[in-house]
Amino acid sequence: MTNRNTQNTSTQKSRREFLSVSGRVAAAGALAGVAVPNVHAAENSTVKLALIGCGNRGSGAVADAFASKGGPVKLHAMADIFENRLKSSHDRLKKQFPDKVDVPDQRRFIGFDAYKKAIDCLGPGDVAMLTTHAAFRPLQFEYAVNKGVNVFMEKSFATDAPNARRLMKAAELSEKKGLKVGVGFMWRHSKARQEVIGRIHEGAIGDVHTLRIYRVHGPVYGPKRPAGENEIAFQLRCSPFFNWTCSGFFIDWHCHNIDVACWAKGAWPVSARAMGGRCFEEAGNLFDHYTVEYTFADGAILFAFSRHMNKCWNTYSDFAQGSKGSAVIMSTLAQPKPQIFKGHNMVKDNLVWQFGRNDDNPYHAEWQVLLDAIRQDKPHNESGRAGESAIACLMGRMAAHTGQEISWDQALKSEFQFVKDIDNLTFDTPAPIKAGPDGIYPAPQPGITKEC
Repeated sequence: MTNRNTQNTSTQKSRREFLSVSGRVAAAGALAGVAVPNVHAAENSTVKLALIGCGNRGSGAVADAFASKGGPVKLHAMADIFENRLKSSHDRLKKQFPDKVDVPDQRRFIGFDAYKKAIDCLGPGDVAMLTTHAAFRPLQFEYAVNKGVNVFMEKSFATDAPNARRLMKAAELSEKKGLKVGVGFMWRHSKARQEVIGRIHEGAIGDVHTLRIYRVHGPVYGPKRPAGENEIAFQLRCSPFFNWTCSGFFIDWHCHNIDVACWAKGAWPVSARAMGGRCFEEAGNLFDHYTVEYTFADGAILFAFSRHMNKCWNTYSDFAQGSKGSAVIMSTLAQPKPQIFKGHNMVKDNLVWQFGRNDDNPYHAEWQVLLDAIRQDKPHNESGRAGESAIACLMGRMAAHTGQEISWDQALKSEFQFVKDIDNLTFDTPAPIKAGPDGIYPAPQPGITKEC
């Protein structure tokens, strides 16, 4: 990802270098593990989980961890800013998995510093689950790494560049410590996507010159703040509708597709141009549509389309075009059903390969890989790639919100922050954004808004 003038070879990766990032990270983790023993669970020992962020995303991730094989997994501690959300998650999980949830009152923590108390309940070989929204991901990851705890962290990973750099610095330390880190890019563990992208890398469609990714579907309704409710509390309860909390629709929801497209290309983009806007106030302070044109160092283009409106044409799909043919990377969310075609007309007569079966559950697969790595002390650390992917996503959002062409270096080095001191945020902190007299939150204004 670099528009770092295309001469900056320090951040331009060849396809081979890009594809070996995970391997190099793993090797670094393995070497570091020699100096930091006992970072893995003994064979068949219980892996304890601390759930930090007890919404649907976090609760679902616990269920995915419980589906793993190879040894017992138990929920040991929980933390959230809101007590009712923690209680709801605990009660639901306890009912569904009575033998796997062991979280007495003394290991249930409420408040902005609750994550520290939950992580402090863990030991080597256990896993801190960071499933809050992105505003808190870097500081919580940093704390877990400093404590020497393995991590599973959900996407998205940072709301602005300074926090992305913070996460990347912690990622480097986690590698040195030999920690096992999984991130919420479960599509990387999809057998269907692995196979089609492997074939693309082997030259099945020639040199990749164009990629198209779509997440266009109905919105999630964002309510207006009830009279008298604390502004910070309201925005945190409604995190998906504020850029400072979740990083925005384009990043929080579309980051999977961006990561997969860059994986297929074998590179990160060097620059981004974009357009976007808001048609409906239900989008909070976000845009409800984005179109981003990413450019790679070799001139290839990635078009990213993200729209969240009702009664419009919908799709959730990814495509690649090359010098010899084309590929469907994902046809639907439920089942990707990848295909490869000769030429660019994706019709039956041009079909040369298809996956031909249903995909395995990638949510379960990502946990199996992480837990196997912990129990067998195998290298596994996805945090470095998560940080780089965050920069690619931020670059696209910055381009849309500011109306400017944004390079990788600009995105990486930006000093713009939504919250200057996120570590000390409280309900008394002035809200980063406030609604107007009509209760509507202002959206970014291209040409005026600054994010870099």
